[in-house]
Formats: sequence, C-alpha cells, structure tokens
Amino acid sequence: MRAAVLKEYRKPLAIEEVPDPEVPRDGVVLKVIACGVCRSDWHGWVGEHPRVKPGQIGGHEYCGEVIAAGPDALYKRGDKLVAPFILSCGTCPQCRSGASNTCLDQRLPGFVEPGAFAEYVAVPRDHNLARLPEGLSPTVAAGLGCRVTTSWHALTDRAALKAGEWLAVHGTGGIGLSAAILGRAMGAHVVVVDVVQEKLDHALSLGIDAAVLADEDTGARIKEITGGGAHVSVEALGIPATVNASLQCLRPLGRHVQVGLPTGHTARMEVDMSAVYQGNLAMFGTRGMPAWRYPSLLSLITSGKVDMAPMIAREVGLSDVSAELAAFDGPTPPGVAIVTDFSR
Repeated sequence: MRAAVLKEYRKPLAIEEVPDPEVPRDGVVLKVIACGVCRSDWHGWVGEHPRVKPGQIGGHEYCGEVIAAGPDALYKRGDKLVAPFILSCGTCPQCRSGASNTCLDQRLPGFVEPGAFAEYVAVPRDHNLARLPEGLSPTVAAGLGCRVTTSWHALTDRAALKAGEWLAVHGTGGIGLSAAILGRAMGAHVVVVDVVQEKLDHALSLGIDAAVLADEDTGARIKEITGGGAHVSVEALGIPATVNASLQCLRPLGRHVQVGLPTGHTARMEVDMSAVYQGNLAMFGTRGMPAWRYPSLLSLITSGKVDMAPMIAREVGLSDVSAELAAFDGPTPPGVAIVTDFSR
C-alpha cells in the first residue's frame, strides 16, 4: 500500500510502498476513505511528541470501510466506520467506569503504531469504532477526528457548559473552531480569540457572537464583551500566552478547560495562579472522548442541529500532507485539511 512515512523530523514525509497491515484478531483493516491532518500530527512531525519516532505512519483522524475482519471483531466487511484516536481496552478500571479516554492500556494508531496516512489502516479493539451514519459525509466524519470529539467531551462532560452561558475559545484552528460551533449549538454565547483576522471573520460568518484579535489585553476585552467574564474558557493551542489569557478572561467561579496539547518546550509553563486563586476558578484537563459517547455527537450532527461541514477547508492528496504539516509552523488559514485522495 501507499503510505506517508516520517523519515526525519521536519522533513517531507516519504511516499512509499509498504506492506499491507495484518488483520488484528480483535479488530479490522479499513480502506481509508478520509483522514484529517491535525496539529497533533504536527507535534509528532517536528519531534515534540514523545511517542512519535522516525518510521511512523501518522494520521489518527480517519474514516474507512472494512476490507478484512479478525475472528473476534464486532464489524464485518463492507461496514463503514469512524474511529476515536484512543482505542481503549474496555476492561481496566478506567474503562469500566466509563472514562475509556483515560484507559490504562491505550492503543494509538498514528502515534505508536501505523496510522491512516495510508491506503489501509489496521484497527484493533474495534469495539471503540462507530458506524458512519447514513447521510454523513466520510470527509466530515474524518474531520470529527480528535478535534470535534475532544471539544464535545470538553464542553459537555468536563466544563458542563450550559445554555445561556458565555464560552470563550482561544485559538480557532480545528479544535477551537469545533468548540465554538458546538458551544453555539448548545445554546451558549461564544467569543473567539485568534491572531489571524481572517479566521475571526470566518468564525463570525458561522454565527459566532463576538471575536477578539489577541493582544495583551485579551482577558479584559472578553470581560467587557461578556459583562464580567466568560463562564467557560477553552484553550485550544497549548501555549503560555493563550493559557493565561484563558484564565484571565473568566468570571469568578469560571471553568478553564485545557484542550490544547502542551508538549515539547511548552510542556511546562508559567501560569497565572493568582487568577485561579482570586477568581476561585476550576481548571480541567481533557484529552479525547470516551468511545461510547459517539452516538450523542453523531446524532447532534445527523439531526441537523449543528453543521460541521464549514470546518472542512480543503480536500488534499496523500502527497500534500507534508505541506499541510509545515503550515502549522505559522498562523494557518481558516478550516482544516482532509486527505481524500490516496493515489497521489
């Protein structure tokens, strides 16, 4: 099969012919229909993700059709499925408690084992997968990937966002834009923050209530817009400036949700703990979404209550992934890229 292989950090991925994946006993092999390009892939490409090593095939936001199934698999040939990026064991204490995104024995295609920047991907533990609903585009389904699922879990479970509350979103890349769109669909008032005016304009065109071009007064400006501060603030980049702006924009008893991945040189940072102390703030971490929550997210989309299609900016070929990863080095244009052509 054709695959995009990491040979050296920060170098173009090599498009190579590699062996087809073996069929997992408890899972399936998917013919990849679509795979998102995510900032988490960029963290691996630049060498900041501790688990991604040269030789890795990336790609963890995928949708595909089953072409082979193991003897213990739940699904069969022809099934079209969408996958979370965390494949949980289903039996550890975390999984049994319903928090499978914190599984003690995770499988991670695209990070530790071969991912979906390829024509085919092996997916063990297929109990984590969900059927692609009728009428939902595989391209949009792949775009849900880690960005929409993580945002959904962050807003509904970690922050418990309520209708009528103010939600601030710092960074309007894939995961930030997802949080903004979902927050609006949940009945919240939403203000977005970015350093790129084009991305703010794009968010406003989708019905987002307010936008702030980031500067040193971001927190104060959001407090003015929201009449005292956001109830919930999502940090979607994982860097000190936006983490602190997120804390500083909250009203008393506000909830900060750390969605952006702090890794490499940002894994440890100075945080305005005075804002936390003075404001009686709550700080939540979040990563991924328990697989059993897929139906709640998919039903929201298929019912027409929220349209995630505007999040998809462009469809690209497998050979274009390197350029998409390199683009994360600077401010990116609105929307996300999805690989849909694996022949070029």
